[in-house]
Amino acid sequence: MQLLRVLRAASRHRSGQLLGVLVALLGVASSTEAQVDIRDAVARARAPTVSAGGEVREQYERFAHEEWGSETPDGSGYWLQRYMFHVDAQVWRRLRAFVEVKSGIEVGRAGGPRPPDEDTLDLHQGFLDLWFGPATIRLGRQELAFGTERLISVREGPNVRQTFDGADLVLQYGRWRVDGFGARYVETDTGVFDDSSNTGRIVWGIYAVRGPGAAGTRGIDLYYLGYRRNEASFDQGTDREVRHSWGVRAWRESASVDYNMEASLQTGTFGQSRIRSWTVASDTGYRPVPSVRFGVRANVTSGDADRGDDRLGTFNPLFPRGDYFGLVSPLAPSNHLDMHPQVTVHVRADLVIKATWLFFWREESGDGLYGIPGNLLRSGKGTHERFVGQSPGLEVEWQTTKSLSFTGDFALFTAGPFIRESGPPAEDITYIAAWLTYRF
Repeated sequence: MQLLRVLRAASRHRSGQLLGVLVALLGVASSTEAQVDIRDAVARARAPTVSAGGEVREQYERFAHEEWGSETPDGSGYWLQRYMFHVDAQVWRRLRAFVEVKSGIEVGRAGGPRPPDEDTLDLHQGFLDLWFGPATIRLGRQELAFGTERLISVREGPNVRQTFDGADLVLQYGRWRVDGFGARYVETDTGVFDDSSNTGRIVWGIYAVRGPGAAGTRGIDLYYLGYRRNEASFDQGTDREVRHSWGVRAWRESASVDYNMEASLQTGTFGQSRIRSWTVASDTGYRPVPSVRFGVRANVTSGDADRGDDRLGTFNPLFPRGDYFGLVSPLAPSNHLDMHPQVTVHVRADLVIKATWLFFWREESGDGLYGIPGNLLRSGKGTHERFVGQSPGLEVEWQTTKSLSFTGDFALFTAGPFIRESGPPAEDITYIAAWLTYRF
């Protein structure tokens, strides 16, 4: 009789809570104390849930002639340490709270830490998720990443990941997911809880993804991204930049063939100049057997043909991955053309070896060479050489356990004709790194 009363009471509750109630009812039916009231079962179904996790990464890096010799010489290398810890709380059936702290530490680097190397202790993410049917609103400090992270990424390669302060409205409808967001970039400072959002760098936009169906492997992304930077520097000069990116990405995954194609057009203003820039990017692969992939990446971004006119043609990748061309490369995808063959071999389920070879040119000889943060690395003044250099590389990743992985990386980046003519210095870069990552 007690069980019958419980079932009748459960039927009066909304279906969204029914699963949790039924789980609790199993305990009621099997308990030796059958006097458990339905209110206790419902309370357990509504009870908050809390989980925790994190990451520890210990990394050794060594450069010879970093940035072709522009950085302070470092003969012994240095250590990078990353510590991250988060708490994820389901406060209510329509409310989630997520808090994540981070600590990035650099030890022994000649010349001191670079901006993404060190952040002693800070809030990495702290946001609330509110659910209303197919819509989710995320408010607070959060990571943003879209597509293959060519334009907005979490910056996984460097020691300290990047984050934003803002809001993201997510709508899910069938195979479509649409993000409408606006946020300010959070500067990485080296102290304790001193990171703050930068009012001089704001991004907003709409990003729509149509994922693959039950029997399909194709998808498409459509997006608009707006960006304002109060102090932007290009070979043309320094001024206020307001940029609009309009893009499309088509991708496919299958057992033997995969591709990832993206094109984007940028408009806007740079001071009194108009912005007209573009990019076309591709990543195509073929697997003769499941364990081997032969691939090639081919990408081009526009440069500025005439630094003296009222038009800026340099493409801005906004917030790209820190390892866009590999950890050895300080270059951003601006005013460039690259060809990047790759071979990936899954030796075992837990062991992957990747060999790559990057060839890099400037797209416009009148424009300079740019870094990942958007800074001008080398001006194009005084040289018409386009070839920047080439970079062979080898990476090994071993997933030793479910939680622990080991990665080793070796690469070389030669100083091509452009580097030699725009230098000195103009040395070949050699890079070696190894890191352990433990996730819990």
